[in-house]
Amino acid sequence: MDIRQLELLVAVVDLASVTKAAEKMHLTAGAISLQLHNLAAELQTELFIRSGRQLVPTRAGLRLAEHGRSIVRQMRQISQEFANNPETDNSPFHFATGATALIHRLGRPLRLLRKRYPLTPFDVTVFPTEEIVDGLIDRRFDLGLISLPYSRENIRVIPLYEEELLIVKPSHNSQSAWHVGSITPEEVGAESFLLYPKRSNMRAMMEEFFTKLGVAPKVVMEADDTEAIKRLVESGFGCSILPEFALRNKPRFFEPFRVTGHRLARTQALAMAETEYPRALTQSIAAFLKAELSHESVSLNH
Repeated sequence: MDIRQLELLVAVVDLASVTKAAEKMHLTAGAISLQLHNLAAELQTELFIRSGRQLVPTRAGLRLAEHGRSIVRQMRQISQEFANNPETDNSPFHFATGATALIHRLGRPLRLLRKRYPLTPFDVTVFPTEEIVDGLIDRRFDLGLISLPYSRENIRVIPLYEEELLIVKPSHNSQSAWHVGSITPEEVGAESFLLYPKRSNMRAMMEEFFTKLGVAPKVVMEADDTEAIKRLVESGFGCSILPEFALRNKPRFFEPFRVTGHRLARTQALAMAETEYPRALTQSIAAFLKAELSHESVSLNH
């Protein structure tokens, strides 16, 4: 007994006609009669009796049709749930991102995303890159926005845009105009720094940067949050290195600098687990965000 036989049985019972059932199921009447005969033989139960020119379901046939309707309905629900169609996928979608990108880059794209997929429940989690990647590997997240370089197997990465990291120094006066000054490695070595924790991907990039400068930074404080570090710099607790897009608000009580002859940047990228059967909705949302964020990046740089 298979699902197709039950579908044919239900069609014949509901339409009270093999001919009409054949038209509905796009089969010949003979093919349906053969399938019903095989089903009755397998169950060793009479499912229909002939009354004149009509087939009339027996009580056993009616009971089986009732079970069949329930099974067919459940099978259709399962098929719809696992159809992997982004337009009908209404299972929760879990997106993870860093706080800086969420605050400064994702407002408009996420609003548009919710309008594009109104049936999809979205869950947004804020984590640093290393925790986002772990969540992708564990399948806790469908898609993540991470910072590169970051090396990890079983992750598919879609680069989006480059973001410069700038040294920021406290300023006694409010700064409204955007201007990036120059600073020498020797001047960098003389400053005290507030940096991200050593476990973070951002800190690893900075440590490599300091090594290239030949500087052993004096780290006086660590914090996970970019906005918190920015406020501490403005309060005069020290210098830091922060993403450019987090620095453009005004007025501000800090000044941004580049090190002469040395440029530090990270690449923001979408990431998903590498799998044989990717979720179509994940791929669709990734393509949508790539288009939106790439367009925004071009606008900001001009």
